[in-house]
Amino acid sequence: MNAPDKAATGLPPLTDDQRYIGQPIVRSSARRLLEGRGQYLDDIQLPRMAHVVYWRCPVAHARIISISRDYARMMPGVVAIVDGHEMAKVCKPWVATLSHLAGMKSAPQYPLALDRACWQGEPVVAIVADSRVEAEDALQYLQVEWEALPALTDMETALAPATPVLHPALGDNLCFTRDLDTGGVDAAFAEAAVVAEATFHFGRHTGVPLESRCQIADWQAGDARLTVYHSQQAPHMMQDLYARQFDLPEAAVRVICKDVGGSFGIKVHAYPDDFATVALSIMLKRPVKFVADRLESFVSDIHAREHRVKARIAASADGLITAFEIDDLTGIGPYSMFPRTSAIEGNQVVNLVGGPYKHKQYRAHLDVVFQNKTPTCQYRGVGHPIACAVTEGLVDLAAQKLGLDPLEFRRRNVVPDNAYPYIGASGIKLEILSHEACLDRMESLMDYAALRAEQAALRARGIYRGIGFATLIELTNPGSAFYGVGGARISAQDGATVRLEPSGSIVVAVGVGEQGQGTEGIYAQIAADTVGVSIHQVRLVTGDTDATPYGGGTWASRGAGIGGEAVLQACRALRTNILLVAGQILQRDVGQLAIYRDAIIDHDTDAVLLPLAELGRIAYFRPDTLPAGFTAELMVTRHYAQRDYPFIFTNGVQASYVEVDTETGFVKLLKHWAVEDCGRVLNPMLVDEQMRGAIVQGIGGALFEECLYDSDGLMQNGSMADYLVPMAGEMPDIVVAHVETPTATSVLGAKGAGEAGTAGAPAAVMNAINDALGPLDAQVFSQPCTPEKILRALGKVV
Repeated sequence: MNAPDKAATGLPPLTDDQRYIGQPIVRSSARRLLEGRGQYLDDIQLPRMAHVVYWRCPVAHARIISISRDYARMMPGVVAIVDGHEMAKVCKPWVATLSHLAGMKSAPQYPLALDRACWQGEPVVAIVADSRVEAEDALQYLQVEWEALPALTDMETALAPATPVLHPALGDNLCFTRDLDTGGVDAAFAEAAVVAEATFHFGRHTGVPLESRCQIADWQAGDARLTVYHSQQAPHMMQDLYARQFDLPEAAVRVICKDVGGSFGIKVHAYPDDFATVALSIMLKRPVKFVADRLESFVSDIHAREHRVKARIAASADGLITAFEIDDLTGIGPYSMFPRTSAIEGNQVVNLVGGPYKHKQYRAHLDVVFQNKTPTCQYRGVGHPIACAVTEGLVDLAAQKLGLDPLEFRRRNVVPDNAYPYIGASGIKLEILSHEACLDRMESLMDYAALRAEQAALRARGIYRGIGFATLIELTNPGSAFYGVGGARISAQDGATVRLEPSGSIVVAVGVGEQGQGTEGIYAQIAADTVGVSIHQVRLVTGDTDATPYGGGTWASRGAGIGGEAVLQACRALRTNILLVAGQILQRDVGQLAIYRDAIIDHDTDAVLLPLAELGRIAYFRPDTLPAGFTAELMVTRHYAQRDYPFIFTNGVQASYVEVDTETGFVKLLKHWAVEDCGRVLNPMLVDEQMRGAIVQGIGGALFEECLYDSDGLMQNGSMADYLVPMAGEMPDIVVAHVETPTATSVLGAKGAGEAGTAGAPAAVMNAINDALGPLDAQVFSQPCTPEKILRALGKVV
């Protein structure tokens, strides 16, 4: 690993005394968590708290014939056994569609299946007991009679006339379809000097956060108030959903998200068992805790990325890309996931293919189909890894046909850095990107010429190494175009409330929470520099709908760009107010004053005039000494929404260097590079952490991770022993560097950084493998690129 990139500090400072923004400061929560003093959800114990476990359907599709509870009820500690029909009297069903995805449809879904279960793992019966152990014991005595129904597992046949319709009321198995055509695609392919095509396959995978999904629902009947402790990314979203599904006033619902042990998008959705646990608390009038175990997580947490993409690219004789065309088929399980829907990933693939390049012609077709597998939805990257792998795989194929170096071919075709703002062929609006600068930085960072020379020398000895590139764009800082325009009550804005305490310290309350990204540390840096205090004087409050302004939470790499800007604006307003109070106390013109390192100083001489602690003491405890009619306003709230563009895109380029053992198909990762432009880098240490973690996750999808199903829809590797997540010993050295092109849509200038690594790494690794296999006339376009697939491509296995 390399040290944080010092080149990422060259922008003009945002404040006169910028000590923290742009510096590699250790996150504020690191010591507390390292010492085991975090409070994760399973650490919380409430009086009279019961525990729930769910009987989940053991097959992919079944009719529920009967449920016999007699023996289970007799087990010690059992409080209640509840089925779907009983729970439906408490919680309303939901349908997850978005109006701007025209024609999208899905069936109503309930907290517990009613008469039919549609995937292996769908919750059917809830058993509540005084302890988790007692609930698990009682589960063994629950008798559920079910009849297996035909399972729809092959998305390729989902729309065939002979295939049974999963939800007859919908008419077919099509959730959503979309076509995009710029109009000149056929002519571009007819006139092309080269056309390259391939079919790309992407395996399902899931997030596997360290802390599984969990919650405690606490219905306080005396106050008619619901408190839900949640391991979740979007507390205000869940507050709204619980209020609506249970017909409660929104003010009567409080959602608290304390320490969250990783999410990756897994915890930004509303699951059936979320609503079921709340329903049980309301029915029983006592707290109920649910913690998913690892086995049920594999069949109840959302999956993602199951796509088959047929694609082709056209290029001219002078090495210019003229057109892309794709046909994307994706299977999403039996229901669209609530409330963000399961069509967004495929829609993103359509939007993002070809994104970095300046071609004008593009055609895309998308079919999103139902199937009897675990539902899919947004997971770190959301369409980017698929779109990037398809785009970059085609780019390498075209470069090979033209006899051009892949890096040079990309240089010729990326949108020039001086061409922004720019509208891509798919219609995406790009504010400002830096593809050319990133490619230049990458070439020098990896010493490309020397690496190619080494590769050639080793090939002569029968050692097959490959270099793969991936130029990428990443959607961040979304506006209302993502969900709000489609009717989803998912906030695109965020707010921050900042106050000066009597001690002179600063408290920042913000709606964006912390799941391990270091968000709280970044907000502390922004607050300290903007107000003018030491960073240890800043305390953060996050993840509590009763204590923070309304906000969207953590998703789409929006924490720094949206939440950070809200903190900046609130802190600027507080600084102004502090100076107004200081002017009254000191009887000085505000223009003569400044805040510097926890004190009011003379702007011209830097003489300390009044410590902030003394100002706080006077404002809070001796307001009688202030002039009549003047009130010290030392708490302010500001909200920020990005309105100028539907999204703010970041960009970058990744490169991977691998060695392929042509006898075993094993891929050894030698080194990986990433050059990222996420706008102003607020903390290079944290950004680099995000990049490395995301790259590792992307490599997992490229080489290891896949949720394997048999033809009956049963998951074959749903355990940590069988589902292969990348391990530290398998990972290469990851070198990260930055180009800084701030967005002009905010003062802070920050774009997102959390998903770019995941977006680009699979494509870079896949291209590196194919570069290594080039002399052997073998190619692999199916991820994960397992040894078996590589040997099959080499003709060594059938």
